[in-house]
Amino acid sequence: MAGISALRHRLYHFLFDQRTLSGRRFEALCGLFALLSVVVIFIESGIGTTYHLTFDEWHTFVMLEVGFTLMFTLEYCLRVLCWPKPAKYVFSFWGFIDLATILPLYVILLWPQIGVEYLFAWRAMRVIRVLRILKLLRLMPALNSLWGAIVNSRHQLILFYAFIGIVMVVAGALMYGIEGPVNGFTTLSTSVYWAIVTVTTVGYGDITPHTAAGRMVASVLILIGYSVIAIPTGIITSQMTNEFQKRRHERVCPHCKQRDHDPKARYCNGCGTSLPHEYGA
Repeated sequence: MAGISALRHRLYHFLFDQRTLSGRRFEALCGLFALLSVVVIFIESGIGTTYHLTFDEWHTFVMLEVGFTLMFTLEYCLRVLCWPKPAKYVFSFWGFIDLATILPLYVILLWPQIGVEYLFAWRAMRVIRVLRILKLLRLMPALNSLWGAIVNSRHQLILFYAFIGIVMVVAGALMYGIEGPVNGFTTLSTSVYWAIVTVTTVGYGDITPHTAAGRMVASVLILIGYSVIAIPTGIITSQMTNEFQKRRHERVCPHCKQRDHDPKARYCNGCGTSLPHEYGA
């Protein structure tokens, strides 16, 4: 039992601990395979719809897909087994992503009688593997700063987008009452859709106002649309500036590069290495 526990402990640090060189290399390898599998999917989709492939050519793509799926399945099983609370990992965000990368092939194999339209959808879902590359971004300090800025400004962002959502509903209701079904605003949801498209300055042109009052409402929404981009950008930029200033005064462990130490700490809380005395040293 002690040997099994030690093996799980070593696997845990190898699979989840990005502070170690082996952990970072393994995460990079998984990201590389995920990227390669997505490239193969795009090549298969492009060639398969343009040329009539032979059985051997299709067989090559199938074998590649089986190989990628088996590798990701083994990785997923190891991650579940070595996590202290397996159920917590299975129902976590990254657990769902890892599971979604291996499900499409098993669904197709277990239910071969699935309809053509559903078969295409499940095959297309394989590109979700590209989300695994997000794991690599966790190793980049700039992403940590961006994520910290978003988390710190979440209350302002929620308040802002809640206000925008209310404006969209009110504008949609106004346009539904002003223009009506005659001019394409057939339902309230269609009118709100038009308001969202207008305020983001996309302007598909599938629905347009025909009355003077409707054009006035559209003009107001277009002017509001500029703030949709400007205000969240300003909020996040301000928080990122604070994050960068904060990180400039953080002490970084010279061995494992761990941050977020207590100001009075003398040793790293990750590996126990003596910390520099001066900030930023």
